[in-house]
Amino acid sequence: MTALTAIFDEQQFETLLKSDQPTVQLFRETLRDSKERIKDLFLEGESTTNLVTFQAQLIDRLLHHAWRDYFTTNDPNISLIAVGGYGRGELHPGSDIDILILLRDNKHDHYRAALELFVMFLWDIGLEVGHSVRSLQECVEQASLDITIATNLMESRPIAGPVELLTAMRQLTGPDQIWPSRDFFEAKWQEQIQRHRKFDDTAYNLEPNIKEGPGGMRDIQMIGWVAKRHFNATTLHDLVKHSFLTEAEHGELIEGQNFLWKIRFALHILTKRREDRLLFDYQRTLAEQFGYQTQESVLAVEQFMKQYYRTIMELNRLNEMLLQLFQEAILLKDDVNTPTPLNKRFQVSKGFIEVTHKQVFQNYPFALLEIFLLIQQHPEIKGVRATTIRLIRKHRNLIDNAFRQDLRNRTLFMEIFRQPHGVTHELRRMNRYGILACYLPPFGKIVGLMQYDLFHIYTVDEHTLMVLRNLRRMTINTHNDELPYCSQLIKKIPKLELLYLGGVFHDIAKGRGGDHSELGSHDALEFCQQHSLSNHDARLVAWLVKNHLLMSSTAQRKDISDPEIVAHFAAQMGDKNRLDHLYLLTVADIRGTNKTLWNSWKDALLFDLYQATVRVLRRGLENPIDHSELINETKESALKKLNSANINSTAITKLWNSLPEDYFLRHNAEQIAWHSEAIILNSARDFPLILVQQEAERGGTEIFIHMPYANHLFAVTTRSLDQLGLTVVDARIITSDKDYTFDTYVVLEENGATISSGHRIEDILAQLKRELSHPQFIDKKVERRSARQLKHFHTPTQINFDQDLRNQRTIMELITADRPGILSAVGRTLMECDIDLQNAKICTVGERVEDVFFIVDNNGQPVTNNEQLATLKQTLSSYLTK
Repeated sequence: MTALTAIFDEQQFETLLKSDQPTVQLFRETLRDSKERIKDLFLEGESTTNLVTFQAQLIDRLLHHAWRDYFTTNDPNISLIAVGGYGRGELHPGSDIDILILLRDNKHDHYRAALELFVMFLWDIGLEVGHSVRSLQECVEQASLDITIATNLMESRPIAGPVELLTAMRQLTGPDQIWPSRDFFEAKWQEQIQRHRKFDDTAYNLEPNIKEGPGGMRDIQMIGWVAKRHFNATTLHDLVKHSFLTEAEHGELIEGQNFLWKIRFALHILTKRREDRLLFDYQRTLAEQFGYQTQESVLAVEQFMKQYYRTIMELNRLNEMLLQLFQEAILLKDDVNTPTPLNKRFQVSKGFIEVTHKQVFQNYPFALLEIFLLIQQHPEIKGVRATTIRLIRKHRNLIDNAFRQDLRNRTLFMEIFRQPHGVTHELRRMNRYGILACYLPPFGKIVGLMQYDLFHIYTVDEHTLMVLRNLRRMTINTHNDELPYCSQLIKKIPKLELLYLGGVFHDIAKGRGGDHSELGSHDALEFCQQHSLSNHDARLVAWLVKNHLLMSSTAQRKDISDPEIVAHFAAQMGDKNRLDHLYLLTVADIRGTNKTLWNSWKDALLFDLYQATVRVLRRGLENPIDHSELINETKESALKKLNSANINSTAITKLWNSLPEDYFLRHNAEQIAWHSEAIILNSARDFPLILVQQEAERGGTEIFIHMPYANHLFAVTTRSLDQLGLTVVDARIITSDKDYTFDTYVVLEENGATISSGHRIEDILAQLKRELSHPQFIDKKVERRSARQLKHFHTPTQINFDQDLRNQRTIMELITADRPGILSAVGRTLMECDIDLQNAKICTVGERVEDVFFIVDNNGQPVTNNEQLATLKQTLSSYLTK
């Protein structure tokens, strides 16, 4: 093991102090060289545990020598104290160096000049210290008011000056004076709860905070603080002596801490500053540095992050168990309690379920599932006794093939899904304790599995449980306002457990290679058959898993205003029962993938497809809706609205006669009436006529543009909207036979919200009118910064063409990396190649764009000439690379 002397030669340093070398220069160079040596040792594989200690010891020695130049070592009234993480003797390269200058009395003025010079010297040599100057009495007063200060002072050790002062401070701020262990534990527990909420109560974010997030370093420190306050423990191993941890659990805790320390140490070296966020910017680099290698379909970075997430999960489990033990020992120790039996295996003690004896799981393995069912059936139970958590974890190995084939266990597992309460809570608990992965081995493979993209912000197991949570929330009346229709619909689902199983299995085959929907469908069917579900129910769950992406891809990538598209989708559904299940699962899936994905536009898009499909199914698949029938219905409804507004019927007829059928298929009656009234009343022919509906029925904010046709309009409009920071999610481009545009854009703010400010709308209108009136704006580049994370992903550009001969148009699919100016590039390409745009489906999936454009040539015919298509592809590729 490396010794501190290999990093800092104190004897040589003292010799140089006596030389003519400037003191500031000597300290600065010594600090720099020593830190560089620590960095080299880390890269050579030295234990991080040793290095954080060496770093603290190095600072100790430098501070000690610096102190002697400004204060006499025998002054009994002032001491230099290390506090906080530095007080624990743990310093990472970018860690805060927190020091307390402790005074016996409140004589600040007496030491003020020397202290100012001392602190200035520390900054001059490159030590960025956080310092406070307090008397003993001030320590008591401030620590009494602020638990953070009390915690900081609790982790203190002497650097220079009389140790007796530190001893006095510890006595005055100890638990018998301020913050007794009960109050301290309650405050720190609430502090942790609030901290976890900042991270959505999950450690499984794509860019986790390794210090503050759930299961992170702060949770380990919290355990240490409580142990120190209540038991006067000096190390985490003291918890073994107090029977709060076993040796094995202590080993897991330290192993997890060392792994996090290694990551944090590497982060600080890589970024040259304090950095606790494991951002995309660093994940690949650290994975490579730590020796992970890409294997088959699993990237090196995904393997690294999987180990990180599994470590965090283990630390989270230990944290939960220890907090439970602390709660029993500190908060509930005086409670007089007689356990309430639930059955011969379990009882409730002080509100927590526990085994009646230590051999319960050994004697009755099925109790490993029964306990979760009992918690669901008894909502008054607060949680699981820590000793029972330990026993559950110890006996997980009993869940083997024979256990899974036992009819009693299969029945218990299905009963958990059939309960009216606590399904999500208990499946989450089963996942934390490792029971879910043991009972469902395929689920065990996705625990901690990340997907290295910006679309999925959670690990696969966390996403799965989020989907289940979203489904459950639809059944709870207090959440009806979130998704009103889904909340109504789910109450009509006869067997909710089938829907929940679809949620559990929909992504269970991720990471295996191949089509995860197909593979997961096989897993689901096998599970359902093994668990005695009827053939009908088993096939429904398997169908749900196989088709769980079908509704979202149809809504977002196809023209659902086309009755033929809806009819085909309805045929894939087969009946309304399947449609209902898929609709609910799709909504829950999108909402559980990325909290920024769900917005009013996607809500309306899926609901429109759902309603249109219900209509087809009710008519019967053999009796599809005719185009002309749908157009006539829409016209009649729009005409009623216009008549009630006293709009001239002759003007309406004249306007509508100039429009193609597509206009009436791709707009509803409300939109048609809105457009028609504004155009007819625009007697002054003031162009461009721009209308804005803040919260459109179709979701998002709708912008309608009517003006004489010009081939640059799409390029200019999308460039302007992009520059304004708006996201175009849908574009419907219609040109009348009088050569006037009837263009509709649905937009959202960058955060996915509709435009809510009147001033914002005024700015949008002003910019659009200015730029649409002056075509030269087409040459202006979109000057907007891309998201930081995008630079870490490479998405090769793909441009594909397909012919939609039934609708006499060509479909152009564009897949490329997301960045500002894409739609403007498409617009310029179409203009340059003399191609007209009819419709656009805009879809951004994390870091990649998957847009679909419906195009025709300048004669209104499909683009079928191979040479013309090749030119179109080459031109667009060129614009996208500029």
